Amino acid sequence: MASAGAGVSAVPERPGSRLSGDRIATAALVMIAVSVLWRAQVASRGFLAADDYVLITQAAESRLTVEHLLALYNNHLMPGGRLLIWLVTEYVGLAYWPYVLLMAIGQAILGITFFRLLRRMLRPSALLLLPLGLLLFSPLTLEASTWWAVGVNMLPMQIAMVLAVSAQVGYVQTGRRRHLVSLASALLLGLFFFEKSILIVPLVFLLTAACYADGGPVRAIWTTIRRWWPSWLMLTVLSLGFAAAYLGRSESSLRRPESVGEVFSFLTQMFGSTVMPGLVGGPWQWLGAGDGAPVASPPQLGTWVGWTIVAAVVAATVRQRRRAGRAWLLLAAYLLMVAGMLAATRLGSAFSGVAGGVPRYVSDVVVVAAICLGVAVVGLARMTGPTVPTTPAQPATPAQPVIASTTPAVAATGQPARLVSGHGVIHAEAPVDPEPHPGRAAPGPPPADVPPSNPTEPPTPGLLGPVPERYREAVTVVLVLLLVAVGLGTVWTTARYGDEWAAKSGRSYIDTVRIEMASAPPDTVFFDAPVPDNVVPRLSSPYNLQSRFFRAFGTRPTFVDETDNASVLDDLGRIQVATIVGSTIQPGPQEGCGYRVGTGETVRMPLNEPRFEWHWVVRIGYLSSADGTATLRLGDGVAQFPIRKGLNQRFFRITGGGDTVELTVTSGEVSLCTNEIAIGDPAPRPE
Repeated sequence: MASAGAGVSAVPERPGSRLSGDRIATAALVMIAVSVLWRAQVASRGFLAADDYVLITQAAESRLTVEHLLALYNNHLMPGGRLLIWLVTEYVGLAYWPYVLLMAIGQAILGITFFRLLRRMLRPSALLLLPLGLLLFSPLTLEASTWWAVGVNMLPMQIAMVLAVSAQVGYVQTGRRRHLVSLASALLLGLFFFEKSILIVPLVFLLTAACYADGGPVRAIWTTIRRWWPSWLMLTVLSLGFAAAYLGRSESSLRRPESVGEVFSFLTQMFGSTVMPGLVGGPWQWLGAGDGAPVASPPQLGTWVGWTIVAAVVAATVRQRRRAGRAWLLLAAYLLMVAGMLAATRLGSAFSGVAGGVPRYVSDVVVVAAICLGVAVVGLARMTGPTVPTTPAQPATPAQPVIASTTPAVAATGQPARLVSGHGVIHAEAPVDPEPHPGRAAPGPPPADVPPSNPTEPPTPGLLGPVPERYREAVTVVLVLLLVAVGLGTVWTTARYGDEWAAKSGRSYIDTVRIEMASAPPDTVFFDAPVPDNVVPRLSSPYNLQSRFFRAFGTRPTFVDETDNASVLDDLGRIQVATIVGSTIQPGPQEGCGYRVGTGETVRMPLNEPRFEWHWVVRIGYLSSADGTATLRLGDGVAQFPIRKGLNQRFFRITGGGDTVELTVTSGEVSLCTNEIAIGDPAPRPE
């Protein structure tokens, strides 16, 4: 029995809350540190890949200007990422370690801000470590913490998601306007790095409706709009402003799926092969994708295991806690938004067959899943009901705490919490977010159609509350074994991902070129050519050209359009003597000479196969009686080159096409013989 004048009766200690707050925080910091170090180790095994090189090249070719920062990359607006890449390229060059460090810092910030959100949003409990562990270690976020081109977009978006939700929760709990500023800043932070951060807006709205508004769907949405309208007004203005700025610069990325079967296959792959297994430690197997990150390829049994575990968690938590159902509906709604966005921009393309198996496309889902898991398992932080006059004390039960106006409330931790009365509602908040001045208005009075009630459910007897006492030991063992299995699966999946990520053709190619250039003679020159496709795909042309790829190098190869002796970099990065692979002239009529060309004469020489109109390199080997100049014509293309007395060769560029070449000696008293003219692309000369 509570005595008169007592405050809110203390919430009974729950089985999952026996650790002190300091010990929970210590455990959380240890988990964050382990995840950061582990992910950094996995990232450091790999190297830059594909889009990284293009972005670095663009940074090396540009000064730090607004135009460069706002330039779209594959229709992505990412000024924050371009700024970081430009700074690293300018002051470090083509290196990987700065990006590993930046991703590790981002991972640490994400973990710390998420744990802060959990402590603000959920009840004090050691079970807070479950959603934290999901966020920190889920294999769905591996690409975001290892591949820079993904992490530079996704990590800031994930951090912005957490900050935005935390700001909105703070606003709901306290009504302080400073949380609106934080909410706006979080959205702008996300949009500064990734336009997909626009999904923060519906996420914040749906989370508020699911967690802090009572009633059915229509009533909850209407209550959310009416009670916290300043948030939605501000977010709408910012969203419309960003949409106008982005759509004015971008080209439409919308695609039309080729068939209903393509959509069904995509959804099956996304949910079955990627999301569900990824949430429980999968996919356990990966499909290599060259230098890029591998694609999820779980075994069929693993897919069913993922669905079973997720379904079991949802069913168990919904039975235990009223808000759990709303939390899982929130996750489903966000998944549908992500799936719709991906289907509209990825299907109908050459890569639609694997779009659903790419974890980076759904790595932001992990943030929402972790929040929903916390709400479902731990429960929302308690907010007291309406003020009541001082009356004789009544028995306090977990479902109906006694509130008196004469003493401070006691929070779930057993520590006094500040009370503030605003429009008939008393808030008991943790000291991390002190209440505004008592005279400051809360977000608004409870609507007349909503009876004054606790917006969160009363305390429940812990994670095993609905389980009869005689079965609790067995259920506890099953839960521990399940958690261990998920943990081991996560370790296995991460290790296999690390093995795939460590195989980097680009790193080997760059290291070999650096070694070769350090020992090459000063007069070594090259014709510009693409780097190997397994380093930068030809779809990235013209940024796959060597002259652009090596812009951020300290010692760069020298590229020319004409030379007597050309070299070439082979697919491994080694310097080789160059020849030309392509069409050649047919043998000439004069024995020992081939085709004889004198001063002022033009001789037509048929090719063994025609060349289409393009930029080609010509090699001519000749014997000349004296110095002079000559002109070679290929269709509409004409190139003039010097000739020197004796047996020589010349490489030069020409733009043209056709099935014959015409050679003319234009100056000097020259008699020239040639039977070696090749038109094509530079390649290593056979030994």
